[in-house]
Parts: sequence; structure tokens; C-alpha cells
Amino acid sequence: MDLASTVPSSSSSSSVSSIDTSHDCDSPRGGDADHELLHASVSVSVSSSSSSASIQRILGLIRSEDPDSRLFAAREIRRLTKTSHRCRRHFSQAVEPLVSMLRLLDSPESHHEAALLALLNLAVKYEKNKVSIVEAGALEPIMNFLQSNSPTLQEYASASLLTLSASANNKPIIGANGVIPLLVKVIKHGSPQAKADAVMALSNLSTLSTNLTMILATKPLSPVLNLLKSSKKSSKTSEKCCSLIESLMVSNEEARTGLVSDEGGVLAVVEVLENGSLQAKEHAVGVLLTLCQSDRSKYREPILKEGVIPGLLELTVQGTSKSRTKAQRLLCLLRDSDSPRSEVQPDTIENIVSSLISHIDGDDQSGKAKKMLAEMVQVSMEKSLRHLQERASTLVRP
Repeated sequence: MDLASTVPSSSSSSSVSSIDTSHDCDSPRGGDADHELLHASVSVSVSSSSSSASIQRILGLIRSEDPDSRLFAAREIRRLTKTSHRCRRHFSQAVEPLVSMLRLLDSPESHHEAALLALLNLAVKYEKNKVSIVEAGALEPIMNFLQSNSPTLQEYASASLLTLSASANNKPIIGANGVIPLLVKVIKHGSPQAKADAVMALSNLSTLSTNLTMILATKPLSPVLNLLKSSKKSSKTSEKCCSLIESLMVSNEEARTGLVSDEGGVLAVVEVLENGSLQAKEHAVGVLLTLCQSDRSKYREPILKEGVIPGLLELTVQGTSKSRTKAQRLLCLLRDSDSPRSEVQPDTIENIVSSLISHIDGDDQSGKAKKMLAEMVQVSMEKSLRHLQERASTLVRP
């Protein structure tokens, strides 16, 4: 391991950069950013030939009784684990002393920040450390920071919970410790970054049924919708808002009614359907499909009123396999049930949409839908022609 030598100096702050993740949402700001300048009284040199000794020295400093030594070590761990999976493994032993730093409530805010960020970097994309951090008792102080008057500590605490909640092992523990109401409170009153991380953490936690029940009890729909309305529809935040709303819709009529009665609520979901990422569109159409399936006569008109047809048409052509299927089902449900059906007009997307267009309010929406329908027919014809050509090319001539 090649770890660069450091020349300590006075401390300075740095931002938290983005690290992409897999299925569950890990911290979008979890990997730390720039190298921090460090305390002038301490110097640690780490090279490939002495990496083991240097790591042991940093581990010794993090266990020290001297607050300045602990602060320096926390910042070094934070820096060295920024992008190195190997360093996250080597510094796993630092988890307990770092958690101990969090529990020292009379410590300066800078010490808590350093420990939180070091733990955050240790946990990113490293399941064992995620579990170890929770087992070491980090949730209690993190929950305290989540309620802190310091926006910085609140943001770092939200980011930490986002990362820790990506672990299946941690989800029931986090939910059982009373974190969920605090996350909802952050979505209501926190800074923009804290809100974004909190809703992603809730989305992670909602995949566990016991957690979903607790989330529903906090009545989070209104603040989540407010966050969705104010967020860029192509953002990860909007994706996770729709994911969470979809989970809330499945078994809760109050949430379904709340979405429709919230001014601009259905529209915000439709906008994600049109402008979101592929995954966000999948969740958005899932929200609307769940809504319509629960009570077609009650929810069909509120969905149609927001001009959903063009977005659904686009999904049937360009969405993921799941979103294409959901969009087709929703189009069938949205069709006027009283429309005459002919044996010569099968239940194709083109015929379904044709029967819907006449019921769309507004020339703009109707014109857009007709244009997209024409494009769909063209694409369908081209696909059919290619298929025929492929079949013809495989025929064996006599």
C-alpha cells in the first residue's frame, strides 16, 4: 500500500464528494474530498515499505488519551480511506475508538466532525465496517447529532445514517432505535443536503416491512412530496422520493388519498415520469399504477388530468422492462371503460392510446400524445419489418 507522507499544519475544512453505489443507496457524499491539513505537533510518514508500522502508529494515536492526537489520527483515517478499500480494511480496528470520540459530548465540534467523517469513509462500500460501527454503539451519538443545532453535524449525521442503512444487517437495528421519526423531522426542517440524505436513508429502511410500518406512523408523505417538488426531477433525491412514495402507496389508503389531495403531488410524480432517471421513472409509474389499481374509478381522472399519457407512451418504448410493463398496464386502466371495443381492434397500445386521446383535456397534451403515438406506430412497423427480414434471411431456399 502506497500511502503518501503528510506535512501537518493547521486544520481546514473540505467538502464531501460523491461516491456511486449499488442497489441500496449508500452515501452520495460518503467518500471524503480533499486532503486535510493536520495538527502541527504530529507527523506521520507512511510509505509502501513501512505501511504496517505507520498504520499501527495511527491506530495507536486514535486510542490515545491526548485529544489532539486523536483528532489528527481521525483526520488521517478519513483521508486515507477516501478511495482505498484496502485502507478501510486495515483501519477497521479504529471503529471503536472513533465511536468513543463521538460519545465524548464535551469535545469540540471539530472532533465530532472528524470522527463522523472518518467513520463515514470507513463504511462506504464496506459491509463489515457498516455493521461494526452500529455494533460499537454509534447510533446513539449520531441520533444526538441529527438533532444538533449545528447544520454541519446534522448533515454529517444524515450522511452517516444513509450509509449505515444500506446494510441489511443494520436496517432492523436502526429502525428499532427510534431513528425514523428523527429522519422525517430532518426532511421537514433540515438543510437541503440533510433532507436529501435523510430521504435516501428512509428509502433504504423502507425495504424492511417493520420499518415501513414505523415510517407510515410518522406520516411522512407531505414532507417527502415537498422535497420532491423542490428537487430536480433527474436527481437521485427525486428517485428516492418516488421509491419511498411507491412503498407508502402499496398498503396505505391514507397515503394514496394524501398524494391526490396534495396540491401538485400527482403532477410532481408525473414530472419524474417524464424527466427522471430510468430508475426514477420506474418508481414514478409504479406510484401511479398502484394508485389506479387500488381504486380505478377514484384515481383515474386525477392521473389523467396531469397529462400523464405522453410520459407513459415514452416509457412503453424507452423504459426499463419493468417500467414498460407497468406503463402498459396503467394505460389499460386509464382507458375509458365505456369506450366501444371491436373485435377488429385488439388490445394493442396503439388502440388503447387512440381511445384515450379523445379524453385528454388541452390541445397541447392531445397533440403531443398523437405525435408520440405516430412515432410509436412507426417504431413498431420498423421493428416488425426488421423481424420479417431476419426471418426471411434464415429461410433455406430449395
